[in-house]
Amino acid sequence: MQKNSKIYVAGHRGLVGSAIVNNLKAKGYTNVIGRTHSELDLLDQNAVKEFFETEKPDYVFLAAAKVGGIVANNTYRADFIYENLQIQNNIIHQSYLNGVKKLMFLGSTCIYPKNCPQPMKEEYLLTSELEYTNEPYAIAKIAGIKMCESYNLQYGTNYISVMPTNLYGPNDNFDLEKSHVLPALIRKIHCAKLLNEGKEEEVVKDLKAESIDEAKEYLAKFGVDGNRVEIWGSGKPMREFLWSEDMADACVFLMENRDFKDTYSVSEGANTTCTPTEVKNQEVRNTHINIGTGVDISIKELAETIKGIVGFKGELYFNTDKPDGTMKKLTDVSKLHGLGWQHSIGLTEGIEKMYQWYKEQS
Repeated sequence: MQKNSKIYVAGHRGLVGSAIVNNLKAKGYTNVIGRTHSELDLLDQNAVKEFFETEKPDYVFLAAAKVGGIVANNTYRADFIYENLQIQNNIIHQSYLNGVKKLMFLGSTCIYPKNCPQPMKEEYLLTSELEYTNEPYAIAKIAGIKMCESYNLQYGTNYISVMPTNLYGPNDNFDLEKSHVLPALIRKIHCAKLLNEGKEEEVVKDLKAESIDEAKEYLAKFGVDGNRVEIWGSGKPMREFLWSEDMADACVFLMENRDFKDTYSVSEGANTTCTPTEVKNQEVRNTHINIGTGVDISIKELAETIKGIVGFKGELYFNTDKPDGTMKKLTDVSKLHGLGWQHSIGLTEGIEKMYQWYKEQS
């Protein structure tokens, strides 16, 4: 990519997209463009077609997606598969028709089987059944991987798919009903600390409530008061977390330095320098790249770390009547390391940075 190349970041206001935009601008890219939903409906095939024909971006980061937690994924199954497939289809196909030089498709490690061996290697894709609750979303993301792969093989395009692990960072979703575990724990423990210290006005402000009674009633639904924070499950499940700005750095690094041909291995004795169209008669699979740290932590240890950073003096209560979910989800990042990138922000440092950002936004 040249510093003046036109780079379109789809989903530029989200956790992922905003981090990519910031990384690009910090590295001196001067022609980064994005569109809000009101400016461009990515579900609208004709609108996306018109956008690409008018703007002619050189490079595309496809970070736009319909996302949500377990409840949302399981409740709005049709919305999740339809909207994500539609967004992907429109952007990838128009990128091909309009000569985009390189595209990066961002997915999620939920593409891997429910009972996937640990750590999860790229080669484990499609080896057994998916987790049912988010199956529609996962299938859409797998379709995106295969779409990029197929366009590369048939048309000689240069599209790369990356699968980040659990992300956290600036612009994360802190909605207690919809957010993922790490931002939810930060907000719950922060509010519990404020209640513990008698800072009721700050609690009302944080929750945008009409009164402290309303705020307390709302927090009680999530097991939060001034003395205790409830956490679902035993706290034993292990999870991996990646600072969103590290993820963005990995994405930009790969777009700058690596191509589709670097993401796969062909059969022994084959010409490894051949173009994608020359290897289409061979098995070219698992071309996506895991992006993560390769390090995990128990939910209990995560909660204790957040409690210490926030400074909450009360109790953490692990409700074992609630489900634990998958006990371990860890990415194998050997491929990513082999391509030349490793993370730089550790979890404790990242939580400290995120908590500071959250307080500044409150």
